[in-house]
Amino acid sequence: MIEQNDAKKVVEVIGNNLIGVSHNSKNFERLPDSFWGYFARGHDKKGTFGVIITYSENGEDVDELIRIYKQWTDKNKKPQ
Repeated sequence: MIEQNDAKKVVEVIGNNLIGVSHNSKNFERLPDSFWGYFARGHDKKGTFGVIITYSENGEDVDELIRIYKQWTDKNKKPQ
């Protein structure tokens, strides 16, 4: 489970990244109208994290991306 301070850092990094992206309309010029995604990556002294944000007019696209990611994590999960 992620510690409270680590969770705060993750949300802060994601928020700052998204604010930076939102201030420049050129970041959205080439995005297709029906499906797009945004990936944010960050780290602290304990490790690395990544967040994927997607949008689709077709909810099945998002469901499929989550399914693919779940398969990948199940396959690559390291035993503790």
